[in-house]
Amino acid sequence: MTSYRIALLPGDGIGPETMAATQIVLDRIVAEFPDIQLDCQSHRAGAELYRETGETLPKNVLDACLDADAVLLSAIGLPDVRQPDGTEVQPTMMVGLRRALNLHSAVRPVKLYPGAPCPLKHTGAGIDFVIIRENLEGLFASFGGGSMVGDEVATDTLVVTRTGTSKVVDYAFQLASRRNGRPRDGKRKVTCVDKANVFRSMAFFRKIFHDVAAKYPEIDHDAVYVDAMSLYMVQNPSDFDVVVMENQFGDILSDLGAGIVGGLGLGPSAEVGDQHALFQPSHGTAPQLAGKNVANPLATILSAGMMLDWLGQTRNDANCIAAAVAVENAVAEVLSHGQVRTPDIGGTSSTTDVAIAVADAIVASVRSDA
Repeated sequence: MTSYRIALLPGDGIGPETMAATQIVLDRIVAEFPDIQLDCQSHRAGAELYRETGETLPKNVLDACLDADAVLLSAIGLPDVRQPDGTEVQPTMMVGLRRALNLHSAVRPVKLYPGAPCPLKHTGAGIDFVIIRENLEGLFASFGGGSMVGDEVATDTLVVTRTGTSKVVDYAFQLASRRNGRPRDGKRKVTCVDKANVFRSMAFFRKIFHDVAAKYPEIDHDAVYVDAMSLYMVQNPSDFDVVVMENQFGDILSDLGAGIVGGLGLGPSAEVGDQHALFQPSHGTAPQLAGKNVANPLATILSAGMMLDWLGQTRNDANCIAAAVAVENAVAEVLSHGQVRTPDIGGTSSTTDVAIAVADAIVASVRSDA
């Protein structure tokens, strides 16, 4: 039996509810995969804590995240809880976590499951690609910096380094080597998204992309300008497999990606570094829904599945990889049946109902395969 320490950060708004729902699923995973033990420890962090204490991420909580095998975060931040300069506390906490854990690659799957709502009339051969967002540099490198000249001029600096870009591009190619290729023809392909026709920093990003791509001759690669990519994701989503880009571009296009596959309630994510990883849904805290047990837990549940897969890949644990597959298959099963779903995707079920349905689907799948 392998035991993993998981730091849970339920956060704010609907965060505690979707985390509790995800815990139902993880408990079922542990029951059905006896060789996996998850030691989950919950910690307070975020806006409500800041309101009470003036801290969003206490040192003991950060230390717990650093000591854990993985971090599972639900949602952080509240619009009415702000720092003295008027900014929300969520960016400060998240950027701090990313920097402390050195999480260089943000991973946002864009996958249309059967039964999930899609606003597109045509999806080609289907939608199943992954956006890889550089997570520490780009325009976000200016967070906490930048400059102001009186009330007249403000500047932020976009930063691209060879080391940071090489890491995220290398991760993109490694991921492509494990996937089944793009839906249209099964070709494994990594696409660089940039604005290399205008900015030196983006031209440098593309140059590094091609340098890294040369190490993976078995995987096709190309480059697309970011404005064109926003069109192609809507018109021809089945053309893409793995897509890698600068931080700010990834921040924008990943939400577009979620929009074409059912919304942020179905958008999981991972933030991965050389030693650590953090997993969280793409959505926010939705305080207007908090306490009503109607929030969609599937993004958090799928993020937990990504956590199991990462543990399996990095620890060479086949049981964790199998458990990750079981989580995703169970979510797909629940969506395809269409009977249990939350209001955001056209249903009337509660957060808890959806979690129980996914947990039951895991049991049915695992036992049918036994």
